[in-house]
Amino acid sequence: MIDKVLIEIDRALKTLTLEPTEKRVRPDASIQENSSLSTPNKKINAQYMRVNHSGEICAQGLYRGQLFFNRNALIKSELEKAADEEADHLAWCNKRIEELGGKTSKLNPVLYTSSFIIGAFNSFVDEKSNLGFLAETEKQVALHLTRHLGRVDKNDIKTIHILKAMKADEEGHESSAIAMGAKELNPLAKKIMGKASKLMTKTTFYI
Repeated sequence: MIDKVLIEIDRALKTLTLEPTEKRVRPDASIQENSSLSTPNKKINAQYMRVNHSGEICAQGLYRGQLFFNRNALIKSELEKAADEEADHLAWCNKRIEELGGKTSKLNPVLYTSSFIIGAFNSFVDEKSNLGFLAETEKQVALHLTRHLGRVDKNDIKTIHILKAMKADEEGHESSAIAMGAKELNPLAKKIMGKASKLMTKTTFYI
């Protein structure tokens, strides 16, 4: 158990301090930067991408937490696959923020830690509930990305392509969790998750 804890601490530090690298090519790689984007719109889009970057920090913490007590080989495989795809999202968001002249959130260490604890708790309590929590999380993230797609500058095609690719992955993760037998969460749990998500998005937009 001590070894597992040390491994997770090391992984957390790397996630929070090292520049992320992607395994898949960025969805916007073939698209040229739009030189007509105004400075104010770049700033706003960078803030939206900062929120999404923090969401991916949460995802990394959540998946690592869900894997911590997991003993199901199939679930382990699916969680690791999803975590890899989320790591791509993290790298895409990080680079796009830089290109737009923005910065990542100072709250990321807190977000990673709290997400890890939540994930570990769910994996310890019940396998099906763990999958249910994962499915609901991915559903809410996909809805959140849909809102961002409606708010970013329509001339920022690069950012839009990244968000669309991320949304497709999140919907796939939700479907995988459901296919593995995810137990639907009760309305109160969904409401609490929604409130927590709104708090995270509002704070990381500015901090």
